[in-house]
Amino acid sequence: MNVTRELVDAVGDAFNDNDIDAVMKFFADDAVFDHAIGPDEHGVRFTGADTIRGIFAGLFDKVENVHWDTLSCGIVGDKAYCEYRRTAKHKDGTSEQYLSVDILTFKNGMITHKDTYYKQRN
Repeated sequence: MNVTRELVDAVGDAFNDNDIDAVMKFFADDAVFDHAIGPDEHGVRFTGADTIRGIFAGLFDKVENVHWDTLSCGIVGDKAYCEYRRTAKHKDGTSEQYLSVDILTFKNGMITHKDTYYKQRN
């Protein structure tokens, strides 16, 4: 299965709906998520769909809404390179906004690796 913009947009729509079940339909059982922050050169690595589900469910639980506005997206082979403006309104009333990049690697229409980078704001 080829990676298409429609597939990448469907992943984005699931995230923007803050719907963990819809999001996880796109992740392979053995997927890897490399978070932008952490002590290792790849940030913190989360392995396996169940672990990744817990990370994103935790995010959705602590916000009223989180949204990724796609600024650009390029597809090369099995990878999608996407620039986003991420905004979130937290349940405690605070909000945040920053720019981020995801590199999504697909196999048979499923995400096998999500590598995230974002701007640190002080």
